[in-house]
Amino acid sequence: MSRASKLTFAGTSLLAVATVFFVHYGQQSEKAAMHAGVVRDMEQQRVKRERQADFEMQKELESEYKKVQTVHDGEGGGKAGAGG
Repeated sequence: MSRASKLTFAGTSLLAVATVFFVHYGQQSEKAAMHAGVVRDMEQQRVKRERQADFEMQKELESEYKKVQTVHDGEGGGKAGAGG
């Protein structure tokens, strides 16, 4: 083989190997990013469930306290503010 054909063969072989490596690396990084998204979504769902449970607990406590306590809005027949 001539020197030019050897260089052309080496260059195209190197380019093919580099292309395969680049595509493989891109797929691996994309897979990792997708997995990170799944993990992030699961964490968000867990936090949402915790917040919903806290909200339900607070709602139950509020209804329980309203049964026991009387709540006034402050506009009743009091003489607050009457100076004299």
